[in-house]
Amino acid sequence: MVKAIRIHKIGGPEVLQFEDITLPAPGPGELLVKNRAIGLNFIDTYFRSGLYPVPQMPFVPGNEGAGEVLAVGPNVTEFKPGDRVAYVATLGSYAQERVVAAASVVALPDAVSFEAAASMMLKGLTAEYLLHRTYKVKSGDTILVHAAAGGTGLILCQWGKALGATVIGTVGSQEKADLARAHGADHTILYREENFPARVKELTGGKLCGVVYDGVGKDTFLPSLDCLRPFGVLASFGNASGPVEPFNLGLLGPKGSLYVTRPTLFTHIASRATMVEMAKNLFDTVASGKVKVPVNATFALADAANAHRALEGRGTTGSTVLIP
Repeated sequence: MVKAIRIHKIGGPEVLQFEDITLPAPGPGELLVKNRAIGLNFIDTYFRSGLYPVPQMPFVPGNEGAGEVLAVGPNVTEFKPGDRVAYVATLGSYAQERVVAAASVVALPDAVSFEAAASMMLKGLTAEYLLHRTYKVKSGDTILVHAAAGGTGLILCQWGKALGATVIGTVGSQEKADLARAHGADHTILYREENFPARVKELTGGKLCGVVYDGVGKDTFLPSLDCLRPFGVLASFGNASGPVEPFNLGLLGPKGSLYVTRPTLFTHIASRATMVEMAKNLFDTVASGKVKVPVNATFALADAANAHRALEGRGTTGSTVLIP
């Protein structure tokens, strides 16, 4: 018997219940992992609220964590009990322990803490594919990062800067602007006070951006198109303000033959070889000091409801982790 957060009905943070659950023994290709830290992400609120469908009720939310292997199932050769690991996987991480597919797990170097790993598997691997696969950022590029002071945003700013790009970030307050600049943003735009497309045009001397990384969704999607140079890419990877509404595809032509994509991490990591390659790139970059993953808040697992309230109320910066 272990403690976990379970959801019996969709709704607000109040539906997160701290309960006892019984876990099965790990089956073929599975591991039993003792969580030392659990990542908190906007996608957790999407499942809780019903924006994203869940396979069954009740369910344990959460997609990422880090800890130690307690037991391995049949046919697992890559891991053994005692190994330090991190994972991004299907639902189930908001628990003291969980059974997880070995294919979703990567070895965790000693140089990376459990807290950092738990807070960056989803956000860091998302930044990895956005910067290296969705639009391959190179020296001399100008990129726009929405929610630049958020968990993924701070990684995108630092990593984009390390790749030689000029980084513009949108933020909601002066405090968040200072944080984004401290993590690599060359320019910040207070989106509540400034017209961000006009400001981007001004900052770039009319040249605009090669790519916009947009995890905000509904509120930023259409104005983001006006921030792109011809053949630019709008990578819409999240819905913090709500899902993007249907739009006229014909807009993309006169605005510069633009590309719009809705990538997901799980498509990228469906290939084990790609996942391991992405994780190595991420861990090496963090270990080198080029990217720091700030864990700016921790909550006890039992206090997950307040963690969700803080996240949805824009009361968090950087990454937040739950401690079992």
